[in-house]
Amino acid sequence: MSKLSETLRERRPLVVLLGSTAVGKSRIAVQVAKRFGTDVLTADSRQVYRGMDIGTDKPTAEERQDVSHRLIDLADPDQIFNTGWYRQAALAEIDRLYAAQQLPFVVGGTGLYIRTLVRGLCPAPPSDPEVRAELMKVSREEGRGHLYAQLVQVDPETAARLHPNDEAKVMRALEVHRLSGQPMSAMHRQHAFQDNAFAALLIGLHRPKDVLYRRIEERIDWQLAHGMVEETRSLLDRGYGRQLGAMKGLGYRQVAAYLAGEYGYDEMVRRFKRDTRHFAKRQMTWFRKEPGIVWLSVDEEEPLQRTVERVVVLIDQFLGSLEGAVHSVVMQQTAFGEGAV
Repeated sequence: MSKLSETLRERRPLVVLLGSTAVGKSRIAVQVAKRFGTDVLTADSRQVYRGMDIGTDKPTAEERQDVSHRLIDLADPDQIFNTGWYRQAALAEIDRLYAAQQLPFVVGGTGLYIRTLVRGLCPAPPSDPEVRAELMKVSREEGRGHLYAQLVQVDPETAARLHPNDEAKVMRALEVHRLSGQPMSAMHRQHAFQDNAFAALLIGLHRPKDVLYRRIEERIDWQLAHGMVEETRSLLDRGYGRQLGAMKGLGYRQVAAYLAGEYGYDEMVRRFKRDTRHFAKRQMTWFRKEPGIVWLSVDEEEPLQRTVERVVVLIDQFLGSLEGAVHSVVMQQTAFGEGAV
């Protein structure tokens, strides 16, 4: 594809390919990125961690050789990495692509990353080390349930959409309340994620539930056969303990418990698959509430290249509409100028 024109870049086009885990985004994304001569900007809250490769289903070495993948391996597993830092890194990559006249192409399944990139970030106060340390102490001494009970009292709306065991998000919501005096839910309503910094096309991939669940189980079988247990053991041996947010991600949490002797291998596999199915369901629930997504149903019998072509057509139509809008504005301004003389 030819490079983005200056007038098109002024419209700040952005394409996002999204969907739940195991829906098949990665293989399609590589082919689409090749067609448009651009990079893949990953939107995945687990792939940002270095050394966590098999369990986060990072692109293969072959895929990375064919197409550059950005916004992965940004932090060590014991470093805190949040949505604001992701947005900052993503915006820098997007500006780099615009400067090179390339189309920014975001691919991922972390809905909050995508939402804040496309619609802006809620202006909540930055993390405070002292408040965070105090909350972590409460969690250690009284348990995560006590933190969640506090959140129910001060921000029941946010608590209702969070799992009680999602310690990182529960702590962040409590931190925001303590620092600002406002519940995070109120901040979200005030902001409403309406920044609209880009002309964005959001393409969602969807598969029937039974097909998606089968693909999830097949992928987990592949991960376990290709070193998931060994990768988790290596991370633990390097001092990345089970209390870290990164180590509580899907797969690592279940494998670490198995390695600690809390249950057997078969039970670990069962929990890994069950929890991943539940996660995929939550992802789709999130995405269904997001406005403006163009959904493509992916047929199991459809060749990969056919799905790629469907995505490419949508992007071509999107870019064509932006070019047309720019041309229309220029023509109107010219006509107005001639009439004024």
